[in-house]
Amino acid sequence: MVLENQIIEGCKQGKRESFNVLYQKYAPKLLGICCRYSKTKAEAEDVLQDGFIKIFKKIKTYEGKGSIEGWLRRVMINTAINNYRSSNKHYYHEDIETDTNINLKTDEISFDFDDNITDKQIMSLIQELPSGYNMVFNLFVIDGLSHQEIANELNITVNTSKSQLYKARKWLQLRLLEFEKNIHIKNFSYE
Repeated sequence: MVLENQIIEGCKQGKRESFNVLYQKYAPKLLGICCRYSKTKAEAEDVLQDGFIKIFKKIKTYEGKGSIEGWLRRVMINTAINNYRSSNKHYYHEDIETDTNINLKTDEISFDFDDNITDKQIMSLIQELPSGYNMVFNLFVIDGLSHQEIANELNITVNTSKSQLYKARKWLQLRLLEFEKNIHIKNFSYE
């Protein structure tokens, strides 16, 4: 903790070596966040770089309330959201009332799947989600934002957020079923 405080103070004073240590310590974790919100590794790396530029410019505003990692994560998530907004303007402003087939009881969609599917494969499927679905799914399921917070962050309605989450879960459920079926077909053909 003492070393972390020294790194932060060094960053606030503009010391390049402190920025390097901060970057080396947190970049791998923060790149993981960027990958969740990006379609390609190159895009995630761009978001990471943009995020660290913001971190370096705003580190003086960090007051030590909460963990530095939490503050860094929030800056990186906001950077990913800004990247999304600039590259996907007007992508998915479909409101839920326009889709009469959607049931808002999203908890009814279950993700019971085979133990043959790895966490890496699941994360890969999440990355394949269409952009609007991906953003809302990550913000709600992984980062724990409410639909109201997501609506505020993305400049959409709460109902659009709920709709996108429902559709993301449905999309993932179908892909997981396809994936399981392919595993069982491969296993069957080898037996």
